[in-house]
Amino acid sequence: MTSIVFPGQGSQTQGMAKDFHDNFKIAKLLFEEIEDYSQIPIRKIIFENDEDKLNLTKYSQICIFACSYIIFQTYINEKNVSIDDLNIMMGHSLGEYTALACSNKLNLKESCLILKIRGQLMNDAITPNETGMAALIGKDCKYVEKIIKENKLNLEIANDNSPIQIVISGSKQEIIKNKELFLKKNIKKFVELNVSAGFHSKFMTKAQESLSKEIEKLNFLENKIQIISNYNANMHNDSEKIKKSLQNQMANKVNWTSSIIKLEQTGEKNIIEIGPGKVLSGLINRISRNFVINSINKISDLYE
Repeated sequence: MTSIVFPGQGSQTQGMAKDFHDNFKIAKLLFEEIEDYSQIPIRKIIFENDEDKLNLTKYSQICIFACSYIIFQTYINEKNVSIDDLNIMMGHSLGEYTALACSNKLNLKESCLILKIRGQLMNDAITPNETGMAALIGKDCKYVEKIIKENKLNLEIANDNSPIQIVISGSKQEIIKNKELFLKKNIKKFVELNVSAGFHSKFMTKAQESLSKEIEKLNFLENKIQIISNYNANMHNDSEKIKKSLQNQMANKVNWTSSIIKLEQTGEKNIIEIGPGKVLSGLINRISRNFVINSINKISDLYE
């Protein structure tokens, strides 16, 4: 059995999946279909990146989803992979929606429409550049939480990405003000991230409430594929539980470390990362060395 993981926002690159588009009919047709559903010129944004639209939240999410979904569908078509051979799927933040679409728990049209709404809500959640995020390298989640608590910092952990990479959210002022504090507390590296807002934090609460109402309208389908949730790192194939976890995802911490530990506990050994970049493969290797991980983001990866 094999598990599939899908990347989130930040993995986008200009020209991603263009080789699939240019060489596989299924990929070209799916790009066209996703553009029809979303009414967004996804290929123009990805292939030309006019006005840097690819890095705007309201566009980047649907573009990353499109590429990951298309690469996945090309992979199973070219390699004659049966969906029944796939046991577990999961994704990092945005990637959880890709997992739901690729596992056939959400149809493609609904996936496109909900991600268009999600991207717009997150884009508009707060005045740009008032809040932000920073990656802290070198210590685990509990260590960073202790620093925040003991120093009464108005900051939140947004992503528990690995035992040595934690992402925090907060006001830009609070993040900048406390950079030296974290470095003095043995954080090896403090990197401010190029994002428009402090995602997966209290700043997304109103946006999450609005998105939750839209998620409630979705038609979730049930099948044997298990989904590991970002919100609580629980594994479900029950539609109602998957939906409730998704409704809580946007304003809460991405529990990626716990999610990979949950996957490890199932006895799963093989992981394929599908979508732009190889960030998740690196994070997973820092959490556990008990997986064989392959990444598919270009055509040559299909035949390795």
